[in-house]
Amino acid sequence: MNMIKAMEKFIQHIQDQDLSELTVKGYKSDLNNFIQWYTESNGDLPGMEYITPTDIKEYKQYLLVVKRRKASTINRRLAALSAWMDWALDQRLIEIDPTAKIRMIKKEADTPKWLDKREQFALQRAIEKDLQISKIRYPKRWLTRRRDASMSIFMLNTGLRLNECITLHLEDVRISSRKGLVTVLNGKGGKEREVPLNMEARKAVEAWLNVRPGKGEYLWVAVESDEDGKLTGRTVQRMLKRYAQEAGLDELTPHMLRHTFAKNLVNNDVGLATVAKLLGHSKLDTTKVYITPDKKDLESAVEKLTP
Repeated sequence: MNMIKAMEKFIQHIQDQDLSELTVKGYKSDLNNFIQWYTESNGDLPGMEYITPTDIKEYKQYLLVVKRRKASTINRRLAALSAWMDWALDQRLIEIDPTAKIRMIKKEADTPKWLDKREQFALQRAIEKDLQISKIRYPKRWLTRRRDASMSIFMLNTGLRLNECITLHLEDVRISSRKGLVTVLNGKGGKEREVPLNMEARKAVEAWLNVRPGKGEYLWVAVESDEDGKLTGRTVQRMLKRYAQEAGLDELTPHMLRHTFAKNLVNNDVGLATVAKLLGHSKLDTTKVYITPDKKDLESAVEKLTP
């Protein structure tokens, strides 16, 4: 069986595994890339049993040196080849896996995306402007916009995950004149934790509670519908996308607000152990990413050398 027929059978196999259409398309593209390279390099297209470890090494070097692909792209293509070879072994199309000893390319872990101070100010202005304009031009939508504003500020100042936030009940939040506390009952891994509310978070929640419709048990509820249930994650994502456009940001996601909360704590000399507890991290290594310089930190560092 030549490589193309073997690849087609493998693609059919992973389609039967109920993988997403996008995933299957990715496998097909990556394997086609290898087959094209093999044909151009060897002048023929034999069966899979002719693929050797040397072929895989040369293909890896071709992607790295000639095509100058990123490590993530190369590793993805090697992983696709490895999955293909695993299947071929099961089908007895090959006796030895030529990818078995090929190493992936090491790369630095991607730092999470967070908002710098300028971007946070832009977001704050966008939220305030949206509230003001909606009250004048769209009074029927103002209540929704008040909720959106309060929820965004709340997430930015608590670092809660999206699901943790939208499943909060009214009784999970306690606010007094000078203090506030939110109890997260459904944290990742089923863990419970408490997060103190700073002044900005308290003000945001109080502003919402003052106008919140008296329906349902959740803190954040749908306004422009008859449902009493919690908001959907998609609704929150759409809300943040709108704020991103108004603030001139490339993107804005719930996790970016969580990362910004953590980065702000670290920048204000809060210890990693404390940050980890606030975020609900079980391992301190997970929190160390916030002391890793990102692209903006590196740019700022070299700019300081300018006379």
